[in-house]
Formats: sequence, structure tokens, C-alpha cells
Amino acid sequence: MASLSLYKLNQTPKRNGSNNLSEEMMRYEEILRKLKSLADPEARAKLARFGIKTKNIVYGVPAPALEKLVKEIGRNHALAQRLWKSGIMDAQAIAVSIDDPKLVSEEQMEVWVKDFDSWAICDATCNHLFRKTSLAYQKAEEWSKRDEEYVKRAGFVLMATLAVHDKKAADETFIKFLPIIKQEATDERNFVKKAVNWALRQIGKRNLNLNKKAIEIALEIKRINSRAARWIASNALRELTSDKVQKRLSRR
Repeated sequence: MASLSLYKLNQTPKRNGSNNLSEEMMRYEEILRKLKSLADPEARAKLARFGIKTKNIVYGVPAPALEKLVKEIGRNHALAQRLWKSGIMDAQAIAVSIDDPKLVSEEQMEVWVKDFDSWAICDATCNHLFRKTSLAYQKAEEWSKRDEEYVKRAGFVLMATLAVHDKKAADETFIKFLPIIKQEATDERNFVKKAVNWALRQIGKRNLNLNKKAIEIALEIKRINSRAARWIASNALRELTSDKVQKRLSRR
């Protein structure tokens, strides 16, 4: 199939009636056929080398092709739900980019976060969708204290991405995350400890005040008798105290 029908993808479905359901299903099936036609076995094979292991179907569609589809489809909350439920990683990658953050409920967030089984879909969902919702800060705190590996990772990924993108947030908003980062720094699971480290570094790069606070908590973490904690702290301190970061923050 050469291309998707923009008419089918972009037309606004009716609010009620069977036509709405049939049109939505046609668009959904058209997208799945397109994704399958773009499958790249070599790209799929590379995923494991990047630590992306999932129980879901993966076509390995290249990122530029996915981005093109996202632009063609536009915002569509209902279609995003169908694509997520497909169990196809490439379709889920589209779902997180076309969903409307204003329509995402707490129930949806809890269902989706439990579906995470790779760092890739976890990070993509948090960065492209969940951080834009009204519940982002609440879930960052809640999930960071949960035990499930990718749920916990999601909490810290939200902290990291919010620190980067929410330019208007007050320092205190992020300072309250620091004790949580310290508390969870002993988790030895690779995808958790890397997310904890990521959150600490991004908070510490917002401004000089938060840099000072992040360095202080990193020094406390470094004294914890834990291999994961020592790695998290040492790695963060190396960046947060670097001349490059200090000079950039001083210019602000």
C-alpha cells in the first residue's frame, strides 16, 4: 500500500451511530496494514541490542515513517485507545503521540502503565503523553514508590521529563522529589536505577539553586551502602559539578 488515505485518517467521526464505529475501525485497520507494510526486520533485530525486550508484536517501523503517520493522523483520542490495545509496539508508539492529554483519565494512565514492558514504550509514553496531563506530578510521586519495575521507572521518567519541559514550575515542585530519589536509589534493577539517575541529573540542571540541592542529595546518596546508590550518585555528580553545566547555569 503506497500511502494512507488522508481523508479516512483526518475526517472527524460522528459522535453517535454505527457509522462512527465503522469509520474508526476502518482507520484503525488501515493504519495496522500500513505499519505491517513498513516492517523492517533489521530494525526489529536491533531492538534487543538496545535492551528493548517486549512480549508485544514489533514490526520495527523506522522512526521517520512513524512520525509521518502521526502527522497524517492528527489528534484522535478514540483511535489512540484502539492502537494501544492492538498489542503492537509500533502502533502503541503512534497512540502515545496522537492521544489528547486533556482527555487522558487517571484510569487510562493506570491501565497503560501496567502494560509497559520495555524502557522504550515507557519513556515514549511518559515523554510524549503522560507528562502533558494534569496528573503528571501526582503520578510521578505515586509511581516512583511502586514496586513494579516499569511502573517505578515511569515515575522517575516523569520527574526527568517534567524537569526538562515544564519551564514554569517552581523549584519547590522538584525539591520535593529529591527525598524520593534518595529513598529509591538502592534499587539495583538496571532500568530503575538509570531512571533515578536521569531524574536527579535533570532536576540538577534546571538552575543553580536546584543544582546545589541535587548535588547535596547526591552526596548523601553516595554514602549509602549500595552499589546502585553509589553509581547513581557518582554519575550524577560528575555531570552536575562539571564546568560545562556550571558555566551554563551561571549564565542564566
